[in-house]
Amino acid sequence: MAKILNVSNLEKSYSSGSKKLKVLQNISFTIEKGDTFSIVGPSGSGKTTLLGLCAGLDRADTGIIELCGTNLGVLSEDERALLRSREVGFVFQDFQLLPTLTALENVVVPLELQGVKKASKKGIELLEKVGLANRLHHYPSQLSGGEQQRVAVARAFSNGPSILFADEPTGNLDAETGEKIIRLLFDLNADTGTTLVIVTHDMELADMTQHQIRLKGGKIITEQNTPIS
Repeated sequence: MAKILNVSNLEKSYSSGSKKLKVLQNISFTIEKGDTFSIVGPSGSGKTTLLGLCAGLDRADTGIIELCGTNLGVLSEDERALLRSREVGFVFQDFQLLPTLTALENVVVPLELQGVKKASKKGIELLEKVGLANRLHHYPSQLSGGEQQRVAVARAFSNGPSILFADEPTGNLDAETGEKIIRLLFDLNADTGTTLVIVTHDMELADMTQHQIRLKGGKIITEQNTPIS
């Protein structure tokens, strides 16, 4: 299998007043194309910071991140943004939908920005795939939390990403709705071959992925592979 994400000797610190707070230390792991992968650990362990670095949203202090065969460290801000628009999808805990746009518009606008032809047609198809064919013209405020997250998932898959980063995707949802969203993500992973990377504190969810790393105090304390039946 081809590597889609390779992280080697990653370190990241932030300044806090006169002190330097080391958030990540000596992080190394590899994710192969099409895999499901989870990053777990308690609050403050560095999970979201690590996800942001892997997706090129921030720069590491030291170490190497290769995403889709490209070393992120040598790219400019614009080049990283271009790589993300072509290769990466995101799903966040708080949905991050634009409140003044309908469900369909939230999915279509990114497509239009990428110059996709028949963006509206593709947007409808994506929303149908996540079970929202009858909610196309509803605004986020008119949708339940689960429906909003489904719109976010449809948007995340709009560019046909090679890899999707999901940061606590069920954090604001009840257990039943969260389960449906997770099943949707795993189904789309199976259907499209998109690599799935999930940040979570939910060990039950983490155990559903093929591979997982557990962080504590900014370090990897365990790494395991789960046989997929």
